[in-house]
Amino acid sequence: MSRRPGALVALVALAAATACLAACSGPAQDASNTAASAGAPEADSGVIVIDNARVFDGTRDLGEVSLVIRDGLIERIAESGASDLPEDAERIDHRGRFVMPGLVNDHAHVGNTRGTEHGDRFYTQDQVSADLRQFQAYGITTVASLGMNGGAFGDIRSAINADPMLGAQLYGAGGGVGTPDGAPPAANMGLADDPVARPADAASARAAVRAQAESGVDLIKLWVDDLGGKSPQMTPEVYKAAIEEAHRHNLLVAAHIHDLAPAADLVASGVDIIAHGIRDQAIGAPLVDAMKAAGTGYIATLQIDEANYIYAEQPDWLDTPFLRNALPASVRAQWSDAAWREKKLADPATQSHRDALAVNLANLSTLREAGVRIGFGTDAGALPHRVPGFAEHRELELMVDQAGFSPEQALVVATSAAAQLLRFDDRGVLQPGKRADFVVLSADPLTDIRNTRSIEAVWQAGRKVAGPIAEYDAQARD
Repeated sequence: MSRRPGALVALVALAAATACLAACSGPAQDASNTAASAGAPEADSGVIVIDNARVFDGTRDLGEVSLVIRDGLIERIAESGASDLPEDAERIDHRGRFVMPGLVNDHAHVGNTRGTEHGDRFYTQDQVSADLRQFQAYGITTVASLGMNGGAFGDIRSAINADPMLGAQLYGAGGGVGTPDGAPPAANMGLADDPVARPADAASARAAVRAQAESGVDLIKLWVDDLGGKSPQMTPEVYKAAIEEAHRHNLLVAAHIHDLAPAADLVASGVDIIAHGIRDQAIGAPLVDAMKAAGTGYIATLQIDEANYIYAEQPDWLDTPFLRNALPASVRAQWSDAAWREKKLADPATQSHRDALAVNLANLSTLREAGVRIGFGTDAGALPHRVPGFAEHRELELMVDQAGFSPEQALVVATSAAAQLLRFDDRGVLQPGKRADFVVLSADPLTDIRNTRSIEAVWQAGRKVAGPIAEYDAQARD
């Protein structure tokens, strides 16, 4: 998805994977199908110099440097204290602060929830912008909304991407492609005016993909999941035709899955991205080898299962301002209700979600060790308990604490690797010529991944758009 839109400590363990990201993607995206054509983001003119910041550029630790920003882009990275910086620049001294690229979420949703309710009746520009402002406040500056976007997706994307103050940059899959009477379950997801195409045969699948390509989507989303045996699953005939047609239009294809069997056949059929972790059984060497050979991307979305039970367990961090301030009042009230917690924990599905998370963590670790391409996503925004902003920082914590990533590796995944997975060539790294999308932190995330939560400011296209995080409060979203 091409977008026109001392101490250097190399991350040796990820160097090969990072190099592969640019080379191993599927067919190049046609510029006419990119969201860049929907309106270039507004940027401040003039020059700004961020002095003396400790910078992680999305691939490595640059140490203490100065960032020169002009017209919304990184113009130069200079040594700290350089004497030849622009004399007319606005100077901001960030000595003792840490700067990293804005996070890139490859798998989220917008316009689906309000308070404890969800459904497509919330797919309005105001609600989408509110969701994206929350992502932005929490340091996520690019969001790919993978499906269930209403018919106004293109217009909303254009409006939001033209003004950084309206929220994180938005890209996505339009309505996406699902299955008749199957995933995504229209009734359970509140899709009264279902935007999802649901082809029953190969010809209809090709037609659905063509229609979405012509509408200007950024990629194609497929749902290939029988929902635990409760619904029909998309047939190989349909998804093979959809993948082939998408590639004819130079569009990436991301597939929602849960189980190993369809994931393996999707990889064999040429899918570009596995959009959820495999959660029913361990991934074996044949699939690992196939994914490496094909350059298939993998987004674990660890938080998707944990979020189904963790808040009912009342963890110590439930009442921290970082989480509490991300919650509408009605969600806070629900999670505080003893009867709700008791019912949730007594539900037999809760243990299934715990088991699924354990399998997901083990499989993510296997793929990390094997050097498979890994992107970053959470499914935040699809349902009220998948909390935009907080979910991404919890995902990083799970990656480091339970899947064997170092903080550096996790941050590479959430910035440069996540951008490259979707073929963005203008973000995810703080390098000359790239977008000035970055987060200012008061503590070092390379020593403790939880320090990504110490957000003092968020910048997008060279403008400060949010921060500090302590001042954000989602209560107004109810």
